Amino acid sequence: MMDLRKLCGSLLAVAVLFGAGEALAQSKAAKARPKEAVSDTQQMKQKINEWTLGLAGGLLEGAPIRLATEMARVVNDGENLHVLPIVTRGPTENLNDLLYLKGVDMAIIASDSLEEYKHQLPDIQRRITYILNLFPSELHIFVRPEIRYLADLKGKKVNFNTRGTAAAFTGPMIFSRLGIGVDETFIPHPLALQQMRSGEMAAVVFITSKPIDAFLKGKWDEGFKFLPVEYGPKFEDYYLPSVLDAKDYPNLIRSGQEIETLAAPTILTAYNWPTTSDRYRRVARFTEYLFSRIDRLHAQGFDSKWKDVNLNAKVPGLERFRAAQEWLNANTATIGMRR
Repeated sequence: MMDLRKLCGSLLAVAVLFGAGEALAQSKAAKARPKEAVSDTQQMKQKINEWTLGLAGGLLEGAPIRLATEMARVVNDGENLHVLPIVTRGPTENLNDLLYLKGVDMAIIASDSLEEYKHQLPDIQRRITYILNLFPSELHIFVRPEIRYLADLKGKKVNFNTRGTAAAFTGPMIFSRLGIGVDETFIPHPLALQQMRSGEMAAVVFITSKPIDAFLKGKWDEGFKFLPVEYGPKFEDYYLPSVLDAKDYPNLIRSGQEIETLAAPTILTAYNWPTTSDRYRRVARFTEYLFSRIDRLHAQGFDSKWKDVNLNAKVPGLERFRAAQEWLNANTATIGMRR
């Protein structure tokens, strides 16, 4: 009987040990499988992110997000480069995204966005660089017949489009520099133009690339016009001189006449990454691809503004992204032949 009990005990011990061993083996196998899966996931994550960049574009209805999307179409190159255009609250707020938002490597901004940061970030012009001066956004101050001079707008209702647009940011700043206090409104421009016709609104301020359909195709009674703004030292920090003429608006400007105005450059910017950083390396590759393929953006189906983009055009107050300047230095002859 004792031998039988010993035998059963021995068999039980073997079974327990075998079960424990099997459980341990299963546990090790289970642990090994997730490790392999994590490793594969990490590799895929690294592969996808290695050459991916975020480009802050703008509002869905604006030109900047369209240009961002078109740049992505031209430079995207499978695993070698992947640009993600990002819909944002507008080019005047994209600078904030470039400085602080994770995943944003580049941004399309209005040049005078820098003004908002001069006090809180005195070194702002060293923190960012520009890759390309994309296009000018001309100032259009459109007024009713009884308004003859800018000073006539003092105290009157002037619309600067909705908050977040270039006009809503730049317009009031320009009027402040001109020393003209107006009754600022921020409603959609189509509504403001209707109010102009009825006499409720004295003027509207657009800041965008000419020509604007509302003035090119719209019918306006005699006397409705654009007011000139003289370029001078007070505007040299961010703006460039420009004109509106009959080629732009034949129904509002007579042949041979030029209306002086300002233009705010809309620029493609990047953070001033250290040249040894991974982020710099990605933006440098993007720059090389964009500059070397710029002619593709002149093809049918892309925005016509690309035909006017000059790779050499400078931006007041900012230094060019180092890799962009190096590319230009190395390809000066090629650029000359293109133009």
